[in-house]
Amino acid sequence: MNVLQNNQDAVNATLLVTVTPEDYNPAVEKAIKDYRRKANMPGFRPGTVPVSLIKKRFGDSFLAEEVNKLISEALYKHITDNKIDILGEPLPTVGYQAPELIEGNEFAFSFDIAIAPDVTVELSKKNKLNYYTIDVDKKMIDQQTASYRGRFGKYVKAEATEDKDVIKGDLLELDGEGNVKEGGIVVENAMISPTYMKNAAEQKKCAGKKIGESFNFNPSKAFDGNEVELSSLLKIEKEAAKEFKSDVKFTIKEITRFAQAEMDQEFFDNCFGKDAVKSVDEFEARIKADLQKQFVADSDIKFILDMRSLIIESLKDVKFPEDFLKRWLKEANKDMTDDKIESEFSKMLDDLKWQLFKDKTAKDAGVKIEKADIEAVAKKQAAAQFAQYGMLSVPDDILANYVKEMLENKDGRKAATERAFENKVMEILKEKVTMTDKTVSFEDFNKFFQN
Repeated sequence: MNVLQNNQDAVNATLLVTVTPEDYNPAVEKAIKDYRRKANMPGFRPGTVPVSLIKKRFGDSFLAEEVNKLISEALYKHITDNKIDILGEPLPTVGYQAPELIEGNEFAFSFDIAIAPDVTVELSKKNKLNYYTIDVDKKMIDQQTASYRGRFGKYVKAEATEDKDVIKGDLLELDGEGNVKEGGIVVENAMISPTYMKNAAEQKKCAGKKIGESFNFNPSKAFDGNEVELSSLLKIEKEAAKEFKSDVKFTIKEITRFAQAEMDQEFFDNCFGKDAVKSVDEFEARIKADLQKQFVADSDIKFILDMRSLIIESLKDVKFPEDFLKRWLKEANKDMTDDKIESEFSKMLDDLKWQLFKDKTAKDAGVKIEKADIEAVAKKQAAAQFAQYGMLSVPDDILANYVKEMLENKDGRKAATERAFENKVMEILKEKVTMTDKTVSFEDFNKFFQN
């Protein structure tokens, strides 16, 4: 078996694979013998079917299968032995007529390959990139504090109503004269919350009322005719709720209010563990430090994007086997149309340049991804997800279980591995360039990602 490489240019080549009878005969004969041992054909016991009969019926199939195996092995061996960094997979050469497979003949097959170009970029301290740090200001600290106080808050009884209170009392339907309607709707222990009323005028009627006091309001106006809310409040069917237009009298029996947690030691302990924080100043300092840690990942993402732009611009004149890549994209994905390839190819090529550069950087530096690297990334990702819900200090056992579940998922493990790889590459690149620290507001930082 012979493989002859013919380079068209620096990034395109053809491989001519020649397979002789001496190459395929032993494999074909073995395949036939293996099949004969288990063949079940009418008139013959298993294992006694004549080889000639098997060859007559299935010889062409065995020949094609074994020749294809030999070709694949020859291509892989040639590419590996010659350390050819290819893009995509070998494709049959366009216009080359594949030979008819006849036993005893020599066969030659031609394949096109795309060779990855050199993506070396000589980075130095002359390359300057900003590293943006998000400023954790008083507003952000206050918002996070409010989130914590809300999480550890509790419901308390109140004496006078406010918008967000839950008011419980007795509800009586009124007639057109403002009197209690005989035979009208009566609901004991009805519950309303002014904040959910859509009509401001009706909402004001509830304001500042004390336990034992009464006020009149129109439920249909208050809830904008929403039959679901009216049905729930008045304890009637939805169809009847649609027709209900009367005012009602509401006599307050109880007012419940959600109160944020007080900034005391119990609250501090609930947030960060016993005696980890002992004052408001220490609490706010801890909030600030935790937010700063949380935003490091965002800063790194921005740095990665800026580095990517620098590398892609540096590789703008590097020649790629574009015709081959377009053909391979279409072969590899049957849903990929010519129009879609043309419209998205530029972005695909940029992604390829960036990936090749990262791979080369990692290879040159001998980067290896260990289990601990993947777990560390997964832990950061898990902590960031909890932080989105205001949970900046999650117990280690809960975090560990979350990480375990994440890495047991195939996609989750893949994403964590890719991020661990990119993190290591970024640390290498940070050492090569000049990074200028710049502190920006959260609002200005988000503008970087707005189209």
